[in-house]
Amino acid sequence: MPKEIKRHCPYCKKHTVHKVEVVKTAGRRKTSSLKAGTRYRKKKLEKGYGSSPYPVIEHGRKHGSKTTRKVCLKFKCSECGKAHMIKNAQRFKKFEVATQ
Repeated sequence: MPKEIKRHCPYCKKHTVHKVEVVKTAGRRKTSSLKAGTRYRKKKLEKGYGSSPYPVIEHGRKHGSKTTRKVCLKFKCSECGKAHMIKNAQRFKKFEVATQ
């Protein structure tokens, strides 16, 4: 992906040059052990498929792991200076912003 790209700015309402940067996505959040969903999954673990409550899908490397990661992109407008992110993160096997 190039360092700068021409995109539509929702704030200026016109096409301008934007700086591209990768945003780190947050990790999994810890849930309370008292919540209904956690209690349900704990009960399912007692029965189920080995140690998993659901049948395991194999994707190549580990059980259930995906081979790509989701990348969130943030675009900063060169005119107004405001930044906006893409609505849906895209999956990439390898992603880097060019250093030119």
